[in-house]
Amino acid sequence: MAVYLETDKPAQLLSEFNRRIKQTEQKGKITTWEISSDGKFYTHKSTEWKAQAWFAAAADAGRLRFNIYPSKGKGVSITAYGYYHGHLIETFLNHFDGMFTLGSATAYPTSQDSVKST
Repeated sequence: MAVYLETDKPAQLLSEFNRRIKQTEQKGKITTWEISSDGKFYTHKSTEWKAQAWFAAAADAGRLRFNIYPSKGKGVSITAYGYYHGHLIETFLNHFDGMFTLGSATAYPTSQDSVKST
């Protein structure tokens, strides 16, 4: 499954997402997502969902794309698919609604996802 955010400035949108996760002041800070230590992946921070899956982002022409990956040695459950994709779109709607025109998620993994369903 992939999340797509249609935008004419995908790199800027991703940069702003990263900035809001890392910022220290609380106003506008994204508190529900964290970035991996290598800066390449995103996971949800809640106790129940932390590290159940990871997103990798890519700035494509006309869109920002997030593909899902499992944690090492695990698969990604259908429930985690839904939670991660829904909450990522919700985060962008709450924080960046003026920076993209359409947010969508695929119903099944794409060729760019790396998922072993559980």
